[in-house]
Amino acid sequence: MASTGFWPTPEHWSCEIPLDTPHPRLDILRERGFVQLSDAPFVVPDHEFEALEYMDWKSGGDTNFAPIATADGQLDCRGFWNKGDERPDKGARFTSNAEKCPTIKQYVESVGADFGRVRTIKLEPQDHDTAFRSFHRDDNNRFNPETEGWVVRSWFELTDFPESYMLLMDTGADGLPDPATEVRLDLHKGARFLLDTQRLWHVVVHNGDAPRYALISSFESGPALDRWVSTQLGM
Repeated sequence: MASTGFWPTPEHWSCEIPLDTPHPRLDILRERGFVQLSDAPFVVPDHEFEALEYMDWKSGGDTNFAPIATADGQLDCRGFWNKGDERPDKGARFTSNAEKCPTIKQYVESVGADFGRVRTIKLEPQDHDTAFRSFHRDDNNRFNPETEGWVVRSWFELTDFPESYMLLMDTGADGLPDPATEVRLDLHKGARFLLDTQRLWHVVVHNGDAPRYALISSFESGPALDRWVSTQLGM
């Protein structure tokens, strides 16, 4: 791994997020925590993601997000655990942005699994050292009943930056990133992958010269998601 002046410590907020729970999970993610899907067999028109209403919400760098599905259908980037209305990251409702991106909306619905947060991300360029300072795990399963499916996330690259990559590391026995497990997934247009981002430390290193756009969706693990994934491999 490239050298960096930063490395997470046991005091990092990600270390407080639970890893070992009884939630049902996908067998295909058991070994490595991620699966590379085949490239999307269609193209999302640029206007469907560029013309959305974006919000200044920072996560993993200089980012803006356009909420497409949220807890209550409002344009909100927060998690689903608002005080007095705490719920897991699923059972989402489409926002007004969904009307502007029918291809994306249809794609999310075609998965057939219960979905939570759905949003496009606009990420400004950032090199490895800058990105690594935002290395983190996600809190996807807060308030998720232990008998219900583990919430994972999918990525769908909407722009073409093959020199940029999603940096992943599994969590070691000490609760910190294990550099021996490092993986880099390149971000060419149409690239898709499914990640257990509560398990995997992750961030995007964006070596491009323009903003990178991608679709990020939360889905509940279970038979529906498992069936969909099985149809998206090796196409």
